[in-house]
Amino acid sequence: MYDNSTDLRIILVSMRAVDIIIKKRTLQELSRNEIRFFIQGFTDGSVTDYQASAWAMAVLLNGMTDRETTELTLAMAESGEIQDLSDTVDIALDKHSTGGVGDKTTLVVEPVVSACGFKVGKMSGRGLGFSGGTLDKMESIPGYRTNLTTDEFKKQLKEVGLVLTGQTGDLAPADGKLYALRDVTGTVDSLPLIASSIMSKKIAGGARRIVLDVKVGVGAFMKTLKEARALATIMVKIAKLAERKAVALLSDMNQPLGFAVGNSLEVKEAIETLNGGGPTDFRTHCLEVAGHLIILGGGAKTLATAKQRAEATLNDGTAFDRFRKLVSAQGGDVSYVDSPDKFPKAKFIEEVSSPRGGYLKAVDAQIVGETSVDLGGGRAKKGDPIDHAVGIVIHHKVGDRVAKGEPLFTLHANDKAKLEAAKERILKAHGWNAKKVKPLPHFYGTVK
Repeated sequence: MYDNSTDLRIILVSMRAVDIIIKKRTLQELSRNEIRFFIQGFTDGSVTDYQASAWAMAVLLNGMTDRETTELTLAMAESGEIQDLSDTVDIALDKHSTGGVGDKTTLVVEPVVSACGFKVGKMSGRGLGFSGGTLDKMESIPGYRTNLTTDEFKKQLKEVGLVLTGQTGDLAPADGKLYALRDVTGTVDSLPLIASSIMSKKIAGGARRIVLDVKVGVGAFMKTLKEARALATIMVKIAKLAERKAVALLSDMNQPLGFAVGNSLEVKEAIETLNGGGPTDFRTHCLEVAGHLIILGGGAKTLATAKQRAEATLNDGTAFDRFRKLVSAQGGDVSYVDSPDKFPKAKFIEEVSSPRGGYLKAVDAQIVGETSVDLGGGRAKKGDPIDHAVGIVIHHKVGDRVAKGEPLFTLHANDKAKLEAAKERILKAHGWNAKKVKPLPHFYGTVK
């Protein structure tokens, strides 16, 4: 925490936002106190939006050192409540994904790690753009609450050992305010600002051990492996300087993860996986993430052992049982978990056949994600309603040999015109090759 001494208050009072902007514009390194002054001022309104915009642009153009980025992260975390979980769990575990298409990993990883004997509490977000949101998926289950208070969060974590809810407004308010400004000033693409945004919420939420799932590819924010590795490296360094531990996995997002894209469709696929089935790539991904969390929690010394422990919970039903308890604890109707056919179905469900034979060389994740949004399964802007029943099920992966006339994908829509438009877009999202194509890797590396 920062020093609140009289001398420090005098130093902060003597500062000016314009001097800090000029200092960053001229490639100088900001001090901890300067960063704290600026973030506190922006949070309480004494630093104006136009000053914060100028500062963010200077950061985008000139970057930040690891120390500056860490101090920015801590300043944003300390702009609101910092959740202390030390009286609830021995080690607070958390995971974060930078967003993707078909990424319902949390729905499987949390129950798996819980079934391995750890308490896991996570605050997740909603979808915006073509990336799906974990909370939107869980709200497909009637009655499921995503607005737990801090006290409810801690009580459930202590008694049930598993929580999945939304972030309270008291956690890192500076981040929410700064992100909204970055979104309209062309400064979203700054690595220090992205990294501090993610990590400030993790730190404010009480996380001590964190697995970061950094997506890379056409369906991810980081399009190249170089960009993804740079972001992962910064976040892992922030964790170390902030006396946390983090591991970052660089994972593929050139094609959707799993087959299902759409809220209730993804929940059903997660339930299938928790029952020992599910798509191979999705199951593999979940076991990798869970394995690293188990190691961070001290439950295994090697990744192979950790993944074996994780896989056993899928095969013996204990992970599924933990998911049922999670849904029940947060007011959800468990009968939907036990009988996924109860989920509402879209009015129009159409299976589309492959127009040609050959090897798949692409299933463009961004196009698939954007099409799901167009069908009503996501938000073009905050506040848009969600249709939980609509979406897309992709039947094949890059590298698969597909025969002409074989089922290629299935559309779930509640509007006939939207279904026809989606059909054309998803057909174009599939790329073909006459010769054999290598499957895409699940992961490109790990940053520790």
